[in-house]
Amino acid sequence: MSTAPLSADSKVAIVGGAGHVGLPLALLLAQQGLQTTVVDINEQTLQRILSGEMPFFERGAEELLPQMLASGRFHATSQTDVLSEHDVVIVTIGTPVDEYLDPDIRTFDRVIQSTLEPMHDGQLLMIRSTVFPGVTERLARSVRRSGKQIDVAYCPERIAQGFALQELVKLPQIVSGCSSAAVSRAGNFFRRLNAEIIELPPVEAELAKLFSNSYRYINFAIANQFYMLAERYGADFGRVREAVTRNYPRMQGFAGAGFVGGPCLLKDTMQLASFNHNVLTLGQHAMMVNEGLPRFLVDQLKAQHDLTELQVGVLGMAFKGNCDDSRSSLSYKLRKILTLECRQVWCTDPWIDHPEFVSLPECLERSDILILGACHDEYRDIRTAKPVVDVFGFLPHVSRTGSTR
Repeated sequence: MSTAPLSADSKVAIVGGAGHVGLPLALLLAQQGLQTTVVDINEQTLQRILSGEMPFFERGAEELLPQMLASGRFHATSQTDVLSEHDVVIVTIGTPVDEYLDPDIRTFDRVIQSTLEPMHDGQLLMIRSTVFPGVTERLARSVRRSGKQIDVAYCPERIAQGFALQELVKLPQIVSGCSSAAVSRAGNFFRRLNAEIIELPPVEAELAKLFSNSYRYINFAIANQFYMLAERYGADFGRVREAVTRNYPRMQGFAGAGFVGGPCLLKDTMQLASFNHNVLTLGQHAMMVNEGLPRFLVDQLKAQHDLTELQVGVLGMAFKGNCDDSRSSLSYKLRKILTLECRQVWCTDPWIDHPEFVSLPECLERSDILILGACHDEYRDIRTAKPVVDVFGFLPHVSRTGSTR
């Protein structure tokens, strides 16, 4: 099998390629001169992509997509039989968890099986999803039993959502494989992006991805736990954090407080904790803290106000600021709790078009109390005398009591 760098006429297929991980990578590879095909079961999303419309916000992609469609190097289809025509097949599907927050291996296996069926000897199969430790080697054994000579590599994605096009060409790429040929081919693949290559055995690469997301999730939980403690003492968490981090190197990793949502951090922390006989108890406690923050905020409000007669507005329903993705956003959990406790809940988000959401002016006017759910730039200049709960410390013109500065 060849270990030479990919040539200009090499073909790459990305399974699950219409999503936040696969589509930016596909566009960047096409820009680098590779024939690239997005393979995805979501026909509606594929039609949007083929019409030149991005299905989600990604910095720089709105301009790049029409260019790559016009170049003839970017393609999209729902037909998996095209996988046989490509040199490299990359799987970017999200690894789901079940109702017990355990990895759903059966779903992953079904996708991999449908991916392998049209593949043939000499191809490189690269997994770019977050997987449970040992899954890559397990996949390689399955490939060997099938009799196909396919190199299996695992190269976890490391991007921040919305910044993929910039970070794919800047961040080092972790590369692993189940053979020396797989490692070499995967490394040469990412060298096309001028990336620094970090080689690891498969299980260490799998752990590297899970450790990264779990570390961030636990780090945020520490901040949120401290926020709750500060509130109980009537202290301003933001002032405490600013005091201990200013010009003090040993505290520079002290995260700010706020909602921790999105499709990865909680899920991957639970994957790492799953089947590990409670070794990662920190992860389980972090989940209790982060997922419990909305309830804590509502309980704090109940201690100060009769919510049954008040209307509450939630500013931002995306899982993070300047983002149009609402997956696993704790703003929805907050809305659910508020619906049971207060007279009316109003939600607004300039990044998400939803018939149940109201405009920002309407939310500000109708609400008696406001809670910041996502740090969108559009909220920076909000000025109101109404009580505002800003866990993030993001709003410069309102105080903890809601009066303008």
